[in-house]
Amino acid sequence: MAGHSPWHNIKHRKAAIDAKRGKIFSKYARLITSAARQGGGNINDNLKLQYAVEKARAQNMPKDTIERAIKKGTGELGGDSFEEVIYEGYAVGGVAVLVEALTDNRHRTAPEVKKTFEARGGNLGAPGSVSRMFQRRASFRVANVELGEDKLTEATLESGAEDLKNEDGGFTIYGDPTQFGQIKSALEKLGVKIAEAEFVYEPTLTIPVDAEVGRKVIALLEALEDNEDVQNAYANFEMTEEAMKELGS
Repeated sequence: MAGHSPWHNIKHRKAAIDAKRGKIFSKYARLITSAARQGGGNINDNLKLQYAVEKARAQNMPKDTIERAIKKGTGELGGDSFEEVIYEGYAVGGVAVLVEALTDNRHRTAPEVKKTFEARGGNLGAPGSVSRMFQRRASFRVANVELGEDKLTEATLESGAEDLKNEDGGFTIYGDPTQFGQIKSALEKLGVKIAEAEFVYEPTLTIPVDAEVGRKVIALLEALEDNEDVQNAYANFEMTEEAMKELGS
């Protein structure tokens, strides 16, 4: 690879910490409620809900908490109404940033996101300003990397997925988001153990940055995801081998 983005590994460590704090449960509860409100409470008929529940289970969210979130979405229990919002902007160095949020109050969330960008040297842009630089994909992080690239490439093709990438010290398989469930099941049947399965916004073009800019971009992404309304933050940066060594990653 020409460069690396350490954000995946940082997010993984951060999610474990947030789970202990209960913050991650709150975010996934919103995701489940929103999915159930949009597509109903049947996991088998609602891809968004299936995805949200799988993410919650991966973080050991209690079963009754998941069920309560679903019931809030279907109207069986009272609850806030959340809407999906995408915020777009730039970090230092011209790095594009895409932010996924679920909010019950745009008038609260937008100023908070704007303030976070500006406090860390970036700026919030207009809708459509950076979204063209990302594509929505289903992402499957491989746990049993010992299978090797050749076998994983074969499994990728057989499962109906589109791409296998060697990144962040492991392998990630990408596919069409509408085929999320089918690809996941096929990979598991082919012997691929999945460490993490999710929907992501993958950069279509990345910007190389040095360690100093990399630190600032990561600080912005961490600050954005500390906001309870923010589900995920993505950036189209990569760091050189030298920058990664300087950061100690």
